[in-house]
Amino acid sequence: MSSPACWAVVPAAGVGRRMGGEIPKQYLPLGGRRVIEQSLSRLLDHPSVRGVCVVLSAGDLWWRQLSLASDSRILTVEGGEERANSVLNGLRRLEGLASPDDWVLVHDAARPCLHASDIDRLIEAVIAGGPGVGPGGLLAIPLHDTLKLSKPDTPCVEKTLPRERFWRAFTPQMFPIGLLRRALESALEKQLDVTDEASAMELAGYSPQLVEGRSDNIKITRPEDLLLAEFYLRQQEEE
Repeated sequence: MSSPACWAVVPAAGVGRRMGGEIPKQYLPLGGRRVIEQSLSRLLDHPSVRGVCVVLSAGDLWWRQLSLASDSRILTVEGGEERANSVLNGLRRLEGLASPDDWVLVHDAARPCLHASDIDRLIEAVIAGGPGVGPGGLLAIPLHDTLKLSKPDTPCVEKTLPRERFWRAFTPQMFPIGLLRRALESALEKQLDVTDEASAMELAGYSPQLVEGRSDNIKITRPEDLLLAEFYLRQQEEE
């Protein structure tokens, strides 16, 4: 199968309040580099990715200090109020370089352990498609923990939920650039809640494909996640 035309958008305008500290989590050191450098290198090293648009906050003080900032394959654009606005800005920045029919991989800046095999698996599954599937899809893993629903406004259990159909959504999430752009624009215009790109596509009437990925594709959210990510990176180097 020939490589499809793929681009990437990496929203990196968040401040990571749950991490604490003065430096946004995507710029924290990890494995001799910064978190965002680890994340971007996974995309830039993949042969299907033609270029990456990094979406930065207006007051970003750290991006220009990175060696990757001068990479000719990387574009930057200012982010918006919410993730959906930032991703939409990234898609608009690709206009003129990418076709609306090209694919975009939207990946969290704070997911530095993305494995090349997961990118391969996602692209292969999305391109293959199938009846009633997609267009597009996302990396995810099935839930194995028991799920509890709490009572309103209390930490007490109301009931246990069946876990068989629940998945944890990861990134990258892969969609046609034109379709995703229209889905995000429509959702924002209607002031609908968009938590990720797949949810925007769902609101537009599509059924993104769930593609099972590796569990080490973690998102840096809390300080202890850095230690776990460093462990996973070392493991991946030894594979």
